[in-house]
Amino acid sequence: MAFLLSRRIGSCLVLALFATACASPVGVRTGNPREIQRYLTRSALTDDHASDFTQNELRRYGLLEMYDALPVVALANLHGAARAESFPPQALFALAELSFLRAERTKLRSDYAATMVYTWALLFPEAGTTPLGPLDPRARVAADLYNRALTSAFQRTAGGLVAFKNRTSFDLALPFGKITVNIAPDALEVEGYEFYDLRPVTELQVSGLRNRYRHPGIGSPLGAKARPLAGTSPVVPLDPNDLVPLTAVVVIDRPIEGLRSGRLSGDFVVFESLDALSFEDDDGRTISLESEPSAALAATLAESRFWKTEMQVFLGNAIGVRKKSKLNGIRPYKKGRIPIVFVHGTASSTARWADMINDMLADGRLRERFAFWTFTYDSGNPIAYSAWQLRDALTKAVERGDPDGKDPCLRDMVVLGHSQGGLLTKLTAIDSGNAFWANVSDSNFEDLAFDPKSKQLLRESLFVTRLPFVTEVMFLATPHRGSYLAGPQFVRRLAERFVRLPSDLVRVGTDLVTLLPKGAPGFTFSRIPTSIDNMSPGNPYIKTLSTIPVRPAVKAHSIISVVDVDKPRESAGDGVVKYESAHIDGVESELVVKSPHSGMQAASQTIEEVRRILLAHSAASSCPVPAWEAVRARSAKGR
Repeated sequence: MAFLLSRRIGSCLVLALFATACASPVGVRTGNPREIQRYLTRSALTDDHASDFTQNELRRYGLLEMYDALPVVALANLHGAARAESFPPQALFALAELSFLRAERTKLRSDYAATMVYTWALLFPEAGTTPLGPLDPRARVAADLYNRALTSAFQRTAGGLVAFKNRTSFDLALPFGKITVNIAPDALEVEGYEFYDLRPVTELQVSGLRNRYRHPGIGSPLGAKARPLAGTSPVVPLDPNDLVPLTAVVVIDRPIEGLRSGRLSGDFVVFESLDALSFEDDDGRTISLESEPSAALAATLAESRFWKTEMQVFLGNAIGVRKKSKLNGIRPYKKGRIPIVFVHGTASSTARWADMINDMLADGRLRERFAFWTFTYDSGNPIAYSAWQLRDALTKAVERGDPDGKDPCLRDMVVLGHSQGGLLTKLTAIDSGNAFWANVSDSNFEDLAFDPKSKQLLRESLFVTRLPFVTEVMFLATPHRGSYLAGPQFVRRLAERFVRLPSDLVRVGTDLVTLLPKGAPGFTFSRIPTSIDNMSPGNPYIKTLSTIPVRPAVKAHSIISVVDVDKPRESAGDGVVKYESAHIDGVESELVVKSPHSGMQAASQTIEEVRRILLAHSAASSCPVPAWEAVRARSAKGR
């Protein structure tokens, strides 16, 4: 009995041994494809652990456990092993990723700088060294590691700005040496402007814009303020509070050789993101630039507080706010581009064009072809006065940019306006003759003994001639025959009570009341009207303006918003302007979009129609088409 039991036990042990010997330690099972993809594509950018690529390298050199316990020692050993093999790509990637993981824990600039050096050496080694293939996923991860590391390696001020003032170079310590970064004296100068207050924008979460545009490449996207260089007079100034999108790059010279010696050097170069998509290095390689123009635009709008000041500006100095009219550029003006001018409406601001401008600048066909300008004004002022300010600002800009009158680009201008801004736009493209003055007086204007300044202002405001350099206009939700919201008397009384006009208009009003107590037949003049008065459907000014056609030399387009597109046209409207008021005869095109009045500039239909019109304008323009490659690719050394 004992013998049989012993045999059975022995047989079980033998079977167990065979079973153990035959079992494979490697197995597979069907899993969730998304989970598997997340595991395969994880990296230091998205996880607290290194990618499989890097872990494989650590295992190869027997450093995996050491990195967990002594990361500094493991990195030094990996650097030494890679140096002995002339820094192969797979080792450079592992060094870059592990340095970044350590930098995220230590926040040391030296660890970020090491990441920057390793990734540059991996992506742009000296001639004769084989880089990663274009489809190797490590290439894109390496580019993002470089960008993040470069941004974090910058020295910051207490306010978070990048600190470069009055510096020609700076040294960054490395775990294996140092890198000297040179800064050219004009590194932050372009087109007569100096950039300052540089701030990283990739760290910003953007909300409020329909789209966030990003151009993938190399570099740290920044936003910077700009001021004119001493002795320069810009064709169109930039708003001092706007942020211009830039991309900063540290171009490292012979990185593999520098890794061997521990002594590296590079050049700090800044590019305008809206003007350069790539640059060419000393080895003739075209390198794409990372850019975040939408983030810079959003930061500008957030800091400017446009949204909170629109009504204040409309009311003028009734509440202590007086905003002068001004024409501004989105970026430094570059000769050879066609100006497109955006004019906002009543109690509004240039911020209302943000989505349209953001989308237009993302389109290379438009970005390189057009100069984007905005016009701001106190929208409570009389329409004739604001329109004169617009015409005056545009005329002076053209005179500064083309004093000889020979630039076919600057003299092929497009102007578009929303709501009241559309009325100002129309007043760049008509000849009024005596029509407006006839509403004021039946006296001969030149015979009246006004104060000279008042008389000149009246002449320029009421005797309108078409601007010869404006060749195309667009009217967006424009009340050509007035707005029914401006019609009720109590609305006009409120505007009269609260809107305060500039001193030069008050002076003109005093002169008119003194010299023309009765005015034209059927018209009693007692005060300067506000824009709300002007847009009342029965007001003589709007009635006269509606009868004056756009000059034949100017192409005109209407984009009309209505809340209910299924309603008959005679009763349709957008809550502020009826279709019948926005419609005019003789335009090249008319499009009705479903949208309320406020915000129709951001409607997708509106933006696509404006894009269509601008592309057609570009195709027909006598302005020479830029040499695309020359525009897009700029040398890092020969900017």
